[in-house]
Amino acid sequence: MEIVKFFQTGGPFMYPILIVFSIGLAIAIERFLYLSKTQTLTKKTWAQLLPMLKAEDIQRAVKLTESVNTPLANILNYGFSRHGANSRREKIEAAMEEGMMDAMPDLELRTHYLATYANVATLLGLLGTIVGLIQAFTAVASADPAEKADLLSASISVAMNTTAFGLMAAIPLVLIHSYLVTKTARLVGNLENAAIKSINLMIKD
Repeated sequence: MEIVKFFQTGGPFMYPILIVFSIGLAIAIERFLYLSKTQTLTKKTWAQLLPMLKAEDIQRAVKLTESVNTPLANILNYGFSRHGANSRREKIEAAMEEGMMDAMPDLELRTHYLATYANVATLLGLLGTIVGLIQAFTAVASADPAEKADLLSASISVAMNTTAFGLMAAIPLVLIHSYLVTKTARLVGNLENAAIKSINLMIKD
């Protein structure tokens, strides 16, 4: 097959590029599944909480948030812990902001590695090509003059495979990184929106 031949003729740097791409892809799949699951649980939790907050039944809301382990529930728990008869809006907001800061590391976990792996794949591709060109020119220097042109063109073609493969690995990782960052930002926005709505329902001026 052409793909197998392309990989085999690319030289030893094709393997580390493949490893980097595989790790990046594994991280991307894990992050996508985590964020999708969290988004679904957030919507479900909020759908259950909203009627309780509208009815000012904070005790039931607290029981619900304490029974589930989601970023939204954890954020609201911070706010509920400051809620009382004489609660000030500023204290509840500050508590929920603290909860948001605690939730952010889990939401952004490992996503930034994808951009790093994309850069590493590109650099490995370039390094592989440079090493391949050095070997090609070294081999051509001692070759028969009549064969130099053909040998050099063949060697350069093989060396360029590494750069091509590095870019083939890097481009998807960059696109996936951008998608996951956007997905994370959308989830964070939903959490912040739910927190603000909760405060408005808890504290009615």
